[in-house]
Amino acid sequence: MIETTSLVFVGVAALDTIALVGRLPQPDERITADAMTQAGGGPAATAAVTAARLGLRAAFVGAAGDDEDGDRILAGLSSEGVDVSGVIRVPGARSAASIGLVHRQRRGRALVTRVGPALHIARSGRAAELLAGADWVHADHAGWKAVLPWRARAHFRLSVDEGNPIPGLCPEGVDLYVPTLAVLRARYGDHPAPDLLGAALAEGARCVVATRGEQGCLGARPGETPVRVGALPVAAVSTLGAGDVFHGALLAATVRGMPFGERLSYAAAAAGLSCRALDGRGAIPSHAETLAAAAAAPATTRTDTTAPATGTDIPPT
Repeated sequence: MIETTSLVFVGVAALDTIALVGRLPQPDERITADAMTQAGGGPAATAAVTAARLGLRAAFVGAAGDDEDGDRILAGLSSEGVDVSGVIRVPGARSAASIGLVHRQRRGRALVTRVGPALHIARSGRAAELLAGADWVHADHAGWKAVLPWRARAHFRLSVDEGNPIPGLCPEGVDLYVPTLAVLRARYGDHPAPDLLGAALAEGARCVVATRGEQGCLGARPGETPVRVGALPVAAVSTLGAGDVFHGALLAATVRGMPFGERLSYAAAAAGLSCRALDGRGAIPSHAETLAAAAAAPATTRTDTTAPATGTDIPPT
């Protein structure tokens, strides 16, 4: 059942160049990197790679230029077992790319990005076929608009990554809504974290999981007490792409039918383990490794199994 479940990830795929530095350079200054690498990136694309590494069948739909960077982006996804037959190559366009400087001590980063071509999914073609046959569709900030017209004409369940704000998004009918806590605060105001999750549920989201970076995540479903999960302790090299890995792992755990709290622990474990590499994909773990890490550091907390998701039993963040 799991292996035949069709997961389609829609949005950005990019080519990342990442350097590890002791400090960020000043204007007109040249510094030496401790390490440098080039790898595939992009929220939806990295989530697709994560799902594939975790043993699920994944396809990616996005737009890329017909340039050399686009060739490398698709080759990287294909090498991970991700179906790229639905990628739309745009003649004369430059593919998405980014340059990242990762601070060695702070693990923060500075990013410069080149936006790729806009994604438009026609009513026919391979991308349309993938959406029409999908069990789940996961969209990032760039994939959301392209997926919207398909919600009424296809029968997939929808997962949305709002790590980057999506103007005009309403979570009504979204089966798995995963924003940052900062996005929820910007939308609903400066309220306690459980109330923010409750506000998204009140708007019609069927499940909300808010990410908090190094503080872990909070998740809630209608009528249930919110669940808090801490981040996995790990000797991190870089947090680049960890949020994207979290999304792919959370969807994988959802498809596998894990209990709700275990889904969050599983996703947090996968995201934490991915931080062992400089790039966002080099250390994405396997399903077995993720299960072992989640079991070794159980972090799920429920304070009351009867209180509704709009309660305030979890301290404000």
